[in-house]
Amino acid sequence: MLTTKKTNEITLYIKKAGIFFITIVLLYLNYSIAGPKRPIEERLQKVLDKGIKKYNVNGVSAAILFPNEKIWTGVSGISHDSVSMNPDMLYAIGSITKNVVAALTMKLVEENAISLNDPLSKWLPEYPYIDGNITIRQLLNHTSGIYMFWDNQQIWDALKEDRTKIWTPKDILNYIKEPYFAPGEGWHYSNTNYLLLAMIIEKVTGSTLSTEFKNRFWQPLGINNAYLSLQEELPENQAHVFGDNFNNDGSNIDLTFLPRASHESITYGSSGIFITAEDLARWCHSLFEGKVLSQQSMNEMLQFVKFRPVANMSAYGLGVQIYPKSFSYGKEAIGHGGANIGTSTYMVYLPDYHVSIVVMINAFPSQCIDVITKGLIKTVLKEQKAIRLIPYFDLFPTGFILICAAISITTIIIVRIKTKRKVLQN
Repeated sequence: MLTTKKTNEITLYIKKAGIFFITIVLLYLNYSIAGPKRPIEERLQKVLDKGIKKYNVNGVSAAILFPNEKIWTGVSGISHDSVSMNPDMLYAIGSITKNVVAALTMKLVEENAISLNDPLSKWLPEYPYIDGNITIRQLLNHTSGIYMFWDNQQIWDALKEDRTKIWTPKDILNYIKEPYFAPGEGWHYSNTNYLLLAMIIEKVTGSTLSTEFKNRFWQPLGINNAYLSLQEELPENQAHVFGDNFNNDGSNIDLTFLPRASHESITYGSSGIFITAEDLARWCHSLFEGKVLSQQSMNEMLQFVKFRPVANMSAYGLGVQIYPKSFSYGKEAIGHGGANIGTSTYMVYLPDYHVSIVVMINAFPSQCIDVITKGLIKTVLKEQKAIRLIPYFDLFPTGFILICAAISITTIIIVRIKTKRKVLQN
């Protein structure tokens, strides 16, 4: 039988243990919400340093544009040999080029030069397996059903046979097979859509993509470090890239200045822009803050087709993707991802906080790009005090601590109830 003194001691112990665990949880949550005292610049830099170290990636370049137009740029690691990464280095951003092509298309719509409902047959001749009734809108949001040329192994084989060859659109379209579905009856990401858009833009404007980008976007926005491969001479201050050059032989050589005309010409319209992190962040911010297109055009771009999440996309508009909520800690995030030979890039805009984030690494593929981007998003959200009681958290450390605390408190309550029952029974 427990004495009154012993019962009081147990009760006191339980109370102290409960207070201890609750205090630990509250202190951690307070830390998570308020964020550490170190300057945000230091915290952002730490995300870069830890990311490339964890995944053994050579280097990273990042930029964040805040609501007050303040911009932060950060780099970590090396480009090659003993050459440190530099914010002025150019990266190939791959499919993020689609976002710029889509914006250019909307510019032409604003000028009544084309319509989103125009069929392909209005602008282009017939091609095998391409339905002439497909609209420009369906090209932009990948609902055309048109075959993705990279899915044909024969085009990869031809690419490697002569890496200096400059492919024409007609050359590429010879590798198209039957469509995935009828126009408008599904969603399938296809670079072929944006090749056709580039062909239409050149026909409508009588100009080249690079010239239109420069005259309509780069110069008016003060973007001085953006180039379109093949149509413009690329400066040598590129972040060096490494890989096996599509040989699948396990090699990892410096590919930066090796011949790549075949790859760049095949991806015309869907890829090709080389740019710095800072200038890509400026483009992202200018576009989504309404400085490039009219509100009506932006409304069109942000009409999304939803589908089961693939490759960090949960929906797609006109050259714009929505990132899954798990990628951005429960907050809305839009933009585009991209990759090219030896590079990976994310361009992210947080509409509720008017923040643009760009991350570039000289590695492909790699989890590093996801981890760093999510880390920067989390750091920015903490600074904005936007993470409250962790509605969307990683398992460790937040989830682990909360689970342990919940188990401990539950155990304490159960022990206390059992103790009281024994006392009453005796």
